[in-house]
Amino acid sequence: MRHERFERFLWHFVLLFALLAASLVLFLSQPDLQKRYSLPELKLVLATVFMVAGALVAVLSANRFSLEGRRYDLFLCCGFLIDAASWLGFYVLPAVVHRADDRVALWAAIAGRMLGWALIASAPFTHGRVRHRRFALSNGIAVSLLSVFVVWVACGSLRHALPNVESAGGGATIPAALTSALAAGALLHLLAVVGFANRFRLRADDLDYWLALGATLTLFASLHFIFTPLTSAGDVSQGDYPRLLGYGVLLVGVWRAIRWSEFARAVAEERARVAREIHDGLAQYLFAISTHASLLEAGADPARTIPRLKGAAQAAQQEARFAILALSSAAGRAPFDAALRRYVDVLTADGGLEVDLEIDREIDLRPDEQIELFRIVQEGLANVRKHAGARRAWVTIGARPDGRVVTVRDDGSGFASDEASPAGQGLVNMRERAAAIGGDLTLRSSPGAGTALEILLRG
Repeated sequence: MRHERFERFLWHFVLLFALLAASLVLFLSQPDLQKRYSLPELKLVLATVFMVAGALVAVLSANRFSLEGRRYDLFLCCGFLIDAASWLGFYVLPAVVHRADDRVALWAAIAGRMLGWALIASAPFTHGRVRHRRFALSNGIAVSLLSVFVVWVACGSLRHALPNVESAGGGATIPAALTSALAAGALLHLLAVVGFANRFRLRADDLDYWLALGATLTLFASLHFIFTPLTSAGDVSQGDYPRLLGYGVLLVGVWRAIRWSEFARAVAEERARVAREIHDGLAQYLFAISTHASLLEAGADPARTIPRLKGAAQAAQQEARFAILALSSAAGRAPFDAALRRYVDVLTADGGLEVDLEIDREIDLRPDEQIELFRIVQEGLANVRKHAGARRAWVTIGARPDGRVVTVRDDGSGFASDEASPAGQGLVNMRERAAAIGGDLTLRSSPGAGTALEILLRG
């Protein structure tokens, strides 16, 4: 499968490369096309688009890094952040303050973009993950912005040593240093193309596919600029258009990668939740079935053991139905009611505790809310039976002006507010379950007055 994907990518890449190469040959064979146009307004618009696109790619890469912690995404984030800051500081702002032809801004822009693309081109060759993601990301952003400032200060201090572009007879004298700098930028773009293409071959990651295509477009844009350097911040040439396409492709690719990353995380969380539900619910009833079956094999009284075995099987069946409900997108109140009433029946079968259950038939609960509330009520009643010394408990599920509410009350011994809750880890689990569905859990108790557990769902 990976080999087939790379084959398709290779054909797409070869086709794009051939088209861009043909356009470059046409550009070089027609001297009339090798012109610069002084269009400050258009250049300001293009520079703003490049800046925004680079910043968005940096933000999306930072989001992906915060999810997965890969150095690859950190390098992309820092590289595109430097690139975007260079467009802002050395093109957009000078144009706004009418210093678009400043020699310092011209060379600082070249140096800043080269530094950014050096990090971008290095990204596909990095490996591993970062342990302290937040610390690494904040420091990476700070260093990236500081590096842009250092570039500006360095170019400013070397102002008189920087080669100047002098107009001559309607044309311009292009210094060798400018051509060399542009060629070095093209080499960085070529390195990025090779790196992302090879990474896609090894990993078949969708992000690498788009980054390789985007880097290819920026490579041919840089080749255009070698032959037609933009000697003023207000100049526009044919190379700006493949660069615009390149940034668009990069933005689309990173956006798709973020969406896929969020989807994969959601799938992983759902798998973990389903595993927890099976462990907390269905597995317990299956264990009871296995225990009763072993007792029958050992010669236990069938008249007493078979009814218990049948009850455990029915409870397991109800648990399976409820788990299916939690995974379903369709909301249904009857299975939720039935599962909760079944649990209450099992809990009170020996007469040790009476439970009054009241569920508002008009209450609207999503499937994920139903499964979490069921577990909270289940845990709460189990705590009442084990720790409260209560004879009676009340469970109410309904609505009030500030939201939907679930309460579990008992007439047990209670405890002082400055004492640790007898529920211990069970209370922690209930708080986590309530938070998972956006609910607030409160616990009120006093000695001799019982305990009241309340979950409020707003919205």
